[in-house]
Amino acid sequence: MNINWGLLAPVIVLQFLLMITAFISLARAESVRGAKWIWVFVILFGNIVGSIVYFIIGRKEA
Repeated sequence: MNINWGLLAPVIVLQFLLMITAFISLARAESVRGAKWIWVFVILFGNIVGSIVYFIIGRKEA
């Protein structure tokens, strides 16, 4: 199995940055839609889609 890391590296970096940004946003949020611990699992195990779903659905307007 030959993995082309040159093509995969930007996706991994994007996923890592989105995950860190989502966790920082979640930690700073006073309230979110649903329980925070559920969003931790969505962000952690949802890969890129989980972070995007948090930003679209999970955040409440201040």
